[in-house]
Amino acid sequence: MKQFTEKLKGGSAYLYLIPCFLVFAVFLFYPFVKTIYLSLFLTDKLGQAKIFVGLDNYTELLTSDSFYNSLLVTVIFVVIVVIGSMLIGLIGAVLCSKAFPGIRVFSTSYALPMAIASSGAAMIFKIILNPTIGILNKLTGLDINWIADPKYALICVAVLTAWLNSGINFLYFSAGLGNIDESIYERASVDGANGIQKFFRLTLPGLSPIMFYTLVVNIIQAFQSFGQIKILTAGGPGESTNVIVYSIYRDAFFNYRFGSAAAHTVSDHYGAYACHVQDRKERSQVLKWLRSIIQLQWSRVLIMRRKLQSFTV
Repeated sequence: MKQFTEKLKGGSAYLYLIPCFLVFAVFLFYPFVKTIYLSLFLTDKLGQAKIFVGLDNYTELLTSDSFYNSLLVTVIFVVIVVIGSMLIGLIGAVLCSKAFPGIRVFSTSYALPMAIASSGAAMIFKIILNPTIGILNKLTGLDINWIADPKYALICVAVLTAWLNSGINFLYFSAGLGNIDESIYERASVDGANGIQKFFRLTLPGLSPIMFYTLVVNIIQAFQSFGQIKILTAGGPGESTNVIVYSIYRDAFFNYRFGSAAAHTVSDHYGAYACHVQDRKERSQVLKWLRSIIQLQWSRVLIMRRKLQSFTV
């Protein structure tokens, strides 16, 4: 009896995980299983399963030209967004890592996109790109309907999304730059290295762990982009901006084909899982970087506490 009581006490810590498992079960596992279930049925307008069709929804999806077009559009969109947002964030972080007058203003402006809702930014961007009253055509002297032209619509939406995502990238890269030892730059200067050589030989290698983490986060955010596409182009003109997320939304809530939308979702999740490559070395570098940041901040807290204690004494 005593041994049983001790085992029960030793396992009591796992009881605290029950709320976490319940949250995962309700908001993650159940929707995923429900999605797989609906993908095997034809549904009514309320999304209730009515007729079992097996894999017909998947067959129709994989033989649809619209599906492959949405894949191509999504890949192009993600590439533009990820490269653009990381470049903007990196350039801003490097510029603001130097001390100069007005540094706080610049830092705030670079991080500002993180605080702006995608819907509000899309409305402002839509006015800027308006062919009659938009400031872009007035400044460039062009007469282009940017978001109604299939050649420019996807680029416009991708540029807006890249700018929106650049704010959090700026914070990531700023934290990474703060973790690089300044003494290596001083030694490089003594050896005659210029600014470009320092950037490519010291700064970029020092940022490699956080770059991997930022890359993964940006890819996920790019795949989840919806609000700006809905407001700016609604998947058009034609299907030039019909990314995967918007294609699923339109299939479910415009065409009321919840079974087909569920099959689309399951196919995309399987494709993402099949293409996902886990690099343990890079993940360990990210964890090491995060651990060093925490240790650095904690050491600063201890130093400040000691200073305060000595001051009070």
